[in-house]
Amino acid sequence: MIGEIDDAIRALVKASDGIAADIDVALDAPTKDWAARRNAPTVDLFLYDIREDTKRREYGFSERRDDRGLVTQRTPAPRYFKLSYLVTAWTQRPDDEHRLLDALLRCFLRYDAIPDAFVVETLAATGLPCSLSVAQPPPEDRAFADVWSSLGGELKPSLDLVITAPVARGFSYPVGPPVTAGVEAQFSAPAFGIDESAAHAASAPPSGS
Repeated sequence: MIGEIDDAIRALVKASDGIAADIDVALDAPTKDWAARRNAPTVDLFLYDIREDTKRREYGFSERRDDRGLVTQRTPAPRYFKLSYLVTAWTQRPDDEHRLLDALLRCFLRYDAIPDAFVVETLAATGLPCSLSVAQPPPEDRAFADVWSSLGGELKPSLDLVITAPVARGFSYPVGPPVTAGVEAQFSAPAFGIDESAAHAASAPPSGS
C-alpha cells in the first residue's frame, strides 16, 4: 500500500501542468547531507508519519455475491491509515522554490482524492477512494519544527500532504449455502393421542439475501 501511494503521488506531481518536466521527484529524507548532494531542481516527498485514522474504524462486513445475487463471502471492513508527507522544493534560489511550492499547492488542491488513474493494485481492489488533504494544521502531538529537528536540518517552507488510504484486512469469512429444504416439526404425545407433523416448504431466497 505504501509503495503504491508513493508511486501515485509522484506520478501526480509529474503529470501536473505547473511542474516542469525536468524537475526531479524524490522520496528521500531532506537531511543536510542529502541537500548537499542535490544538483538539480527537486521536489521531495518525504513520508514522515504513518498512523491509523481510528475515527474511521468500522466493525461491519462487506458482502460478496455470486451471479444469482447470493452472498458467498463476508469481508471485514478495511482499516484507514494516514500517510503524512513533508513536501519541499529545492532549487538554487528561494523565489524559485516558492514558485515551485505554489505549483505543488495548486496541483494538490485540484483533488479531494487521488485520481482513479493513479490508483492501482491493492488500493484499487478496495474500490474506495484515497482521500487527499494539503496544508492542514498539524495534530496537537506533532509540529513541523520537530520533524525538521529530527532530520538535523534547518526549517524550510513546506507543505504537509496527508493521504488517507483504505487497507484491506486480507481475509474473509465464507458463508454457508442457501437454505433449500423446508422447515419440519414433529409433535408427539402418546398419552394424549397426539402424533402429528407439520412441514413448511422453503421459498426461493430473495435476490438481496
